[in-house]
Amino acid sequence: MRAPARLTLYGIGLIAVFAVAFATASAVVPEDAARDWAQDSEGHGGHDAPASHDGPGAHETAPGLGLAQDGYRIADVGSPGAVGEEGELSFLVLEPRGGPVTDYELEHEHELHLIVVRADGQLFRHVHPERDDHGTWSIPWEWAAGGTYRLIADFTPASAGKGLTLSTTTQVAGDYSPVPPEPSATATVDGYEVGISGDLVAGESSELAVTVARDGEPVTDLEPHLGAFGHLVALREGDLAYLHVHPHGDTPEPGETSGPETVFTASAPTPGRYLLYLDFRVGGEVRTAPFVLDTTTSTGHANGGGHDH
Repeated sequence: MRAPARLTLYGIGLIAVFAVAFATASAVVPEDAARDWAQDSEGHGGHDAPASHDGPGAHETAPGLGLAQDGYRIADVGSPGAVGEEGELSFLVLEPRGGPVTDYELEHEHELHLIVVRADGQLFRHVHPERDDHGTWSIPWEWAAGGTYRLIADFTPASAGKGLTLSTTTQVAGDYSPVPPEPSATATVDGYEVGISGDLVAGESSELAVTVARDGEPVTDLEPHLGAFGHLVALREGDLAYLHVHPHGDTPEPGETSGPETVFTASAPTPGRYLLYLDFRVGGEVRTAPFVLDTTTSTGHANGGGHDH
C-alpha cells in the first residue's frame, strides 16, 4: 500500500477512536461541564494558571469550580500520571501576592480537606495531605483507574478570615469505564446498611438524616469523625460543584458515641442530581457510604435528574 493511502486510513482510524471516546464521556458529563473542566486543566502546573468559573457570584452559588478565589490559587499540581504508578499527589495554595500560604485555621480538626473524585462520581476519597514548611501539600498516592479527576481543596487561610473552596482537574492514563449515577438512598459498605432520608430542596437549606444499621439492628456506637458523628460531602452531578453540608449538634466529647441517626443541613444551589458521600467511624475505622439524590421543589415535587445547572 502506498504511503498516502496508509496515512489516509490512519487518519480515519483516529477520527473513529476520538468519536467513540467523546460519545462515552458525553454519556456521563454534559458538554458544558466537559468544556469547563478542559478550561480548568489548561492552567495546571504553573503559578500563572488562569482561573475558570470565577465570575460574579460563581462561588457563592456553586463553590469548588475554580482554580482561584479572592486572589488565592491552586498551583504546581503533581500526581502519578497513570494507573499503578506509585508517587505523591501534591500542590500549593498561593495567596494574592503570589507566595505560598503557610498559615491556616483548623476546620473540622484539619487545616485542609481534599476531595478527590472521578468525573462520573466514582472512586471518591476524602483525605488530609500534610504541609511542609514551604507550603506544599502532599500525600502518597496511587490511582486505581484511569479518567479525569477533580481535586477539591477546602480550607481557611488565616489571612482570609473565611473558608475557601478551590479545585482543579488531572488526567490519569488507564482503563476508564464510566458509571452513570442513578438515584439511590441506601448503601451497604462492609456489612453496614446506611440510609439517607429527607428532601434535598433546590435553592433552599434542607435537612437530611442518615441512619446506620448492621444485620438489621441500629448502630449506636458511632464514633466522632472530623468533629461530628459523621461527615457528609455533596457534589453536583456533571460539574461536581461542592456543596456545604453541616452536621447538627455540638462537637462530640472524646470517647462519646452516638447513633443510629445523624442529621445534616444541606444547601443545593440548583435543581438536578447530587452525589452524596457519608464518612462514618465505627470501631476506629472510617467507611464511606455513597448516595445519589434528585432535588425536589419546596412543595415536595421531584426535579429529576439532568444537567440544568
